[in-house]
Amino acid sequence: MSKVKTAFFCQNCGNESAKWLGKCPACNEWNTFVEEVIQKENTNSTSWNSLSNTDRKDIKAISIEAVSTQAEERFLTNDAELNRVLGGGIVPGSIVLVAGEPGIGKSTLFLQNGLALVDKKVLYISGEESEQQIKMRANRLNIHHPDFYILTETNTQSIFQEIKKIKPDVVIIDSIQTLSTPHIESTPGSVSQIRECTAAFQRFAKETNIPVFLIGHITKDGSIAGPKILEHMVDTVLQFEGDRHYTYRLLRTVKNRFGSTAELGIYEMMGNGMRPVQNPSELLISQKEEQLSGTAVAATVEGMRPLLIEVQALVTQSVYGTPQRTTSGFDLRRLQLLLAVLEKRGGFHFGMKDVFLNIAGGLKVEDPSIDLAIVCALLSSYDDTPIAQHICFAGEVGLNGEVRAVNRIEQRIAEAEKLGFEKIILSKYNQKNITHKPAHIEVVACSKVDEVYKLLF
Repeated sequence: MSKVKTAFFCQNCGNESAKWLGKCPACNEWNTFVEEVIQKENTNSTSWNSLSNTDRKDIKAISIEAVSTQAEERFLTNDAELNRVLGGGIVPGSIVLVAGEPGIGKSTLFLQNGLALVDKKVLYISGEESEQQIKMRANRLNIHHPDFYILTETNTQSIFQEIKKIKPDVVIIDSIQTLSTPHIESTPGSVSQIRECTAAFQRFAKETNIPVFLIGHITKDGSIAGPKILEHMVDTVLQFEGDRHYTYRLLRTVKNRFGSTAELGIYEMMGNGMRPVQNPSELLISQKEEQLSGTAVAATVEGMRPLLIEVQALVTQSVYGTPQRTTSGFDLRRLQLLLAVLEKRGGFHFGMKDVFLNIAGGLKVEDPSIDLAIVCALLSSYDDTPIAQHICFAGEVGLNGEVRAVNRIEQRIAEAEKLGFEKIILSKYNQKNITHKPAHIEVVACSKVDEVYKLLF
C-alpha cells in the first residue's frame, strides 16, 4: 500500500504548503491552512475518462497555419440577457462558472433557463436541495419541460454514471462546492476537492462537447470561493450581484473566452422568477411629479449597453464637528475628489457640509462619465435649485475642473433621445466624435464646470 501523502492548503486562496503556516504568504490571511490528504489518481479509474471509451489523439505539434478556424456554433436560450453576457448564446463544450451571494437568485435563474430549453435534454444536479424543493420552485416558475432531469448527488463518479445513461445536452451543477471525488480524501468544499471536481467536468465538457454550468459560492470579501485556479480553468465567469433590498439583479461577465467581458444583463426579481429587463433606463429613472433639488440624470454605459441613471445628492449643514461623506453605489474616494475640485476650482464651501450621494435603483457604477451629473446634483442641492427634468449629462471631471470627453457618445445621445430628453450636456472635446446630428435632442458642449454651472443656475 502506497504511503499517504498530505499537504496544507490555504482555504482562502488555495496556496499549497508542505507544512502548516499561521499566515498565508500569498494572501496574508491568518489561520487558513488546513491539512488535506492527497491520493495520486489512478489513470485507469479517472472519474470521466473511465466511462468514455474515446481514443486519445496522437500528440504532436502542428503549425498555426494548418489549424482550421470556424465560428462557434452557439444555441440561444429564451433569455436575451443571458445570451448577451455569454457573447451571443451558449457555446457547446464550454464550461461556465456563475458566482454570487447566497439568496441572490442563482439557482432560480438557471433552473428557469434550464426549464426554458424545451428542445434540449437538461440535467440539473443539486447538492444543496432535495427533489421536492426543486419541484416546488419549478411549480412557482410555471414552466413545463418533459426532458428536464433532476439528480441530487454529490459524488462525481455517480454523477458521471448517470450522465452516461441520460446523455443530456446541457448540464447544470448547483453547486460546485458541494461535490466531492472519491480519489481525494478531503471534505467537500475544500480547495483540492473543488479543483479536482472542476477539472473532471472540464474534461467531460471538452470531450463530449456538452456545455456545463457551475454555480459557485463567494467568500465574505466577495471573491469566488475556492482556489484562484478555478477561474482560470473555466471558459466563462459570470458574477450575479445586486442588493437584496432592491428587486434588480445584475449579471456581469468577468471572463469570457468566446466574447466580450464588458457585457451586462439586468433582471427584476419577481414572484414567478427572474424577468429580463429589456429597457432598464425607464426603470432606473424615478418618475417625479415635481422638480426637486439634488437630482441629475447621467447617460452612462454598462458593458455594451447605454443606461440612463438617476443621481441623488443631499448637501446639508454639518451639526457635528466633522462633516459626513456617505455614498451608495459610488466610490467614496471619487466623491471626495469631486468635492475637492468644487472647493478649489469653483469656490464652493463644502468643508463644513454633510454630503450624501445615492445612485438610484441600487446600482453600483464605476463609469467616470457620471462625474458631471454628480457635480451638478451636488451644486443643485447646495443652492437648493432643481435641475430641469429634460436635461441629462455625460462627462468626466478632471482635477482642474475641466469636462473631459467620454467614449461611445453617440450611443449615450441616442438613448437619451429615445427616452424623451430634450438636452444633453457633454464635453466640447466629444463634438468631433458626433457624426450624425440628432434630430430631437439638443447637444450642449462645455469645457469647464463653471460653464455648466452658469448654464444651469
